[in-house]
Amino acid sequence: MSVREHWINVRVNPEEMARIREKQKELGIRNTGAYMRKMAMDGYCVNLDLSDVAQVSTLLRRCSNNLNQYAKRANESGSIYAEDIRDLQKRLDELWEMQKLILKRLSGIR
Repeated sequence: MSVREHWINVRVNPEEMARIREKQKELGIRNTGAYMRKMAMDGYCVNLDLSDVAQVSTLLRRCSNNLNQYAKRANESGSIYAEDIRDLQKRLDELWEMQKLILKRLSGIR
């Protein structure tokens, strides 16, 4: 990264400063310089709520754990329960629905 040697000074009134601080807080950006650089170069900052992605990750982990348990049981006993398969299918269907919703929301970001 190169050294930042140039200064840009901007004067704002108290209302503008309050709005800048409010937007920074909304986006979780603590460094005013970083916020101002991002806004000057890109014109916008996006704060993504990734809680849905975390929920999908949790469901994927559960499905993976269940699948491993089912495979172990099948290897040990030579059989698997139909209810286990239905449960896993239900969880996978939930994952697909959540994935569709996440992609739909992300496609709306411009």
